[in-house]
Amino acid sequence: MQYSRVFIDAIGYELAPVVVSSEELECRLAPLYERLRMPPGQLESLTGIMERRWWETGYPIAQGATLAAKKALVLADIPPSRIDTLIYAGVCREQFEPATACRVAAALGISPDAAVYDLSNACLGVLNGILDVANRIELGQIHAGLIVSCESAREINEIVISRLVAQGDMDMFRNSLATLTGGSGAVAVLVTDGSFNKSQRRQLVGGVTQAAPEYHSLCRWGLDQTPSQSTSDADLAEKIEEVLVQTLHQKLRAVLPAGVAPKVEGLILAALKQNLEGILPSVVKSRIERYLPATFTQFMTTDSISVLKYGVALGLRTWQAFLRKLGWMKENVDKVICHQVGAGHRDAILKTLDIPEVKDFSTYPFLGNMGTVSLPLTAALAEEREFLVTGNRVGFLGIGSGLNCLMLGLNW
Repeated sequence: MQYSRVFIDAIGYELAPVVVSSEELECRLAPLYERLRMPPGQLESLTGIMERRWWETGYPIAQGATLAAKKALVLADIPPSRIDTLIYAGVCREQFEPATACRVAAALGISPDAAVYDLSNACLGVLNGILDVANRIELGQIHAGLIVSCESAREINEIVISRLVAQGDMDMFRNSLATLTGGSGAVAVLVTDGSFNKSQRRQLVGGVTQAAPEYHSLCRWGLDQTPSQSTSDADLAEKIEEVLVQTLHQKLRAVLPAGVAPKVEGLILAALKQNLEGILPSVVKSRIERYLPATFTQFMTTDSISVLKYGVALGLRTWQAFLRKLGWMKENVDKVICHQVGAGHRDAILKTLDIPEVKDFSTYPFLGNMGTVSLPLTAALAEEREFLVTGNRVGFLGIGSGLNCLMLGLNW
């Protein structure tokens, strides 16, 4: 993928207000730590994350995305009516349908002529959205597109902490470690054909994507379906017996003479009750739970060791293809912004790609892993702190569960 007239005019962002330290999470995990005889300090030691941010309880996902979008539009001095495409690219959504992008578009006052839709690809969603808009611009279909996202880690962290405290063991803690690194935030990336800004900075040169879908099960976030636990097996057996007895009573009274029915019913019920008492408690769960109301709860599990191993290998393959496609030498890449997973991933990827640490800007120690929001928000902060400056040749190095890897090259 190569582009000749695509630019990032602005990146707006919104930081979640509730700061949550790793120490605070470990205080809540104290029963687990005591049970496993683990000393405190494991979260920060293993991930390099000191704190992350959460939204307030019940905070609307679309609201964060809308606030970030308004900031991007103000920075670029572009009215919402000039946006031709709006994409919501977060993992977190408000409902299965309609697209969360619709609520954001309505709040912004986007033109009814605009294409409005959601796009999902784990932590790569915003980068994929940038490519979608870039392709439309390069084809001459649109002039400007906005990619927005808002991620919330609070809910899944609350669930995981409760499960770990109640029944966690070392395997569960190991598979939940990545979940506990999650942070919250919102971002909006405004991509244009350069006609709105004469400086035409942050030009998108091109990009490369690579996949290793055989590792799709290493990192999963979704819903578990379990039957309702509000009724015990014994209670269910009693209710089933009651229904059977009532049904038999009605049928016998309907087909037998009045004087005979009670005697026959008594004999049948005695034999039936004796058999039901022995059978129902043992079979009721397997036979009846399919008809019970189901409950759905979030789960997240990550094989961190395998994700690191195969993710870094995929990153190397993508980096090599990226340099070839853009005709760049690694020595000439001035700065890189990586997906913010944690210290182990950052150190491994920089070492494997032979990128000096001074060329990288990281936010994970204080913001954690904000999924799709992490990389673009980190780039915005890097520019604010004058780490990214005009003339830099910059690589956006993204990776997401699946496994998928996407790298973009920009002339800042």
